[in-house]
Amino acid sequence: MQGLQRRIVYISLYEGIAIVAASAGLTLMSDAGLGHSGLLAVGASVIAVIWNLTFNALFERWESRQAVRGRSLKRRIAHAIGFEGGLIAFLVPMLAWGLGVSLWQALVMDLGLVVFFLVYTFVFNWAFDRVFGLPASAMGEAQPA
Repeated sequence: MQGLQRRIVYISLYEGIAIVAASAGLTLMSDAGLGHSGLLAVGASVIAVIWNLTFNALFERWESRQAVRGRSLKRRIAHAIGFEGGLIAFLVPMLAWGLGVSLWQALVMDLGLVVFFLVYTFVFNWAFDRVFGLPASAMGEAQPA
């Protein structure tokens, strides 16, 4: 599976699981109820989807120009850290506003989620590639313009 179909399946699965996990995590880390945490998780998911599309398109463009093909452990770790690092910049202000806490408190909460999501992103990407195969960018195939 390649191209847009791959991205739609990837994002749908990734974010569906992420919304459930983030709702539970935010509920445990704050005084917010599950419903409020769920709404914040959906908002975070929308931001994450936009970031995911942008980041993965840029990552795959970079990846397709690399001499070494495949997705090594080092490349997978770089991907997970790059994705989550960028997401922090978007989500901390939203969490602070949505939960009525300081930016510092929101950062601490987000870092708790980041630890989970770093592992989740790594495992999800590995499992997704095992089930659906590597994208063309990792196999050295020509990329559509």
